Amino acid sequence: MAVAVAGLAAGALLVTGLAAEAGSASAAGSAGLKTLAEAKGRYFGTALTQSNLSVPALTAVAAAQFDMVTPGNEMKWDTTEPSNGSYNFAPGDQIVSYAQSIGAKVRGHNLVWHSQLPSWVSSLPTAQVQAAMEAHITTEATHYKGKVYSWDVVNEPFNEDGTLRQDAFYAAMGSGYIADALRTAHAADPGAKLYLNDYNIEGENAKSDAMYNLVSSLKAQGVPIDGVGLESHFILGQVPSTLQANMQRFAALGVNVAVTELDDRIQLPASSANLSQQASDYAAVVNACLTVTGCVGVSQWGVGDADSWIPGTFSGYGAATMYDNNYQPKPAYSAVVTALGGSTSSPSASASASASPSPSASATGSAGACKVADVVNAWNTGLTENITLTNTGSTTISGWSLGFTLPAGQTVTSAWNTTITPASGTVTGVNLSYNGTLAPGAATTIGFQATHTGNAAAPAAFTLNGRSCTAG
Repeated sequence: MAVAVAGLAAGALLVTGLAAEAGSASAAGSAGLKTLAEAKGRYFGTALTQSNLSVPALTAVAAAQFDMVTPGNEMKWDTTEPSNGSYNFAPGDQIVSYAQSIGAKVRGHNLVWHSQLPSWVSSLPTAQVQAAMEAHITTEATHYKGKVYSWDVVNEPFNEDGTLRQDAFYAAMGSGYIADALRTAHAADPGAKLYLNDYNIEGENAKSDAMYNLVSSLKAQGVPIDGVGLESHFILGQVPSTLQANMQRFAALGVNVAVTELDDRIQLPASSANLSQQASDYAAVVNACLTVTGCVGVSQWGVGDADSWIPGTFSGYGAATMYDNNYQPKPAYSAVVTALGGSTSSPSASASASASPSPSASATGSAGACKVADVVNAWNTGLTENITLTNTGSTTISGWSLGFTLPAGQTVTSAWNTTITPASGTVTGVNLSYNGTLAPGAATTIGFQATHTGNAAAPAAFTLNGRSCTAG
């Protein structure tokens, strides 16, 4: 993976200070991805960079949804050893500390790679490269010993035709550099899972055949190798039909497989049909992993479209993740939740009645003063709407009902942190079991996804338990 690019749409800051609420919102009424994946014996991860950690909307989703963190750049050679023998682990340490704070494991990424390699390495005399590689692996793996779940020991070793890249390591040691790197990493941290990671090896082809043959050879030699990472940087509609079979053949060698850098890029602007196809693509990947016993988990590369590397690398493409620029869930999120056995549908009428007070009951003695901030993110025929409701009164609101009228042509298709009925016209959003109490000054964030026929405007006014809210 070349680089993780950090970015942020202005609307993403809407949930500043509301991390827990944002995490729940992104769950769209279901358990988070990590909870659902863990119930299936898998993990669901993401990639983070240092700059991501200062974006509350992003970290709220990360904390709620993901239980594995891959540092985007902070453990690569150009960061950790920019000059010979001079190490800088502070950036990687920050990612590890954050992962620990949210109860997530860490995928170490990476120890040996031809890219993001400081020039001093490739400038070394050939006879000195092996010692430099072994020293780098030993020092970094020892520093993070006991703190990482796994290492991408060698990253992207193959050309597209299945030949090994002619990099500094191959030039110095031939194909044996890979076995040497794995042995060195194992000696430094015997408890870490050791992976080889590459892209375009997701389906059966010349490149994945070469990886398969390499892993088979390494296993036969007794070289410590635990897994193969399938980066899975897909183009919309191009998930290989042989993905599951390919995973299975690697697992049959006695190694695990993991989807390590998943995204699914779309030519912009993304249409509702594109987003529907993307949902199918994401579900196909997750279903393949769930079917293969040796597939241990899936990691998306980045949290949302705002921090995805795709637009900066592939001109005209983007919208590659499960979350939009405001870190609200897209159809792909719902598809993955469903694949993992969860539900993103609104609760039944009876469930809603038991989970939250009825509008009339809520209004009794709980009207209060209110403020509503509303952000709409629209595309061709769809939109997401993120609504922050604040209690500006002096008494606690116990149970709430938010009323508003959707512009003509808008129809709600899904909602998070609330149940909305009916789907169009004058609608009512009621609280769920966990967000019905709002102390003075407290806020909650709800939202929904809708289709539209041309008018993507926000509602003109809102009422809370029958009382008008101010805008703000």
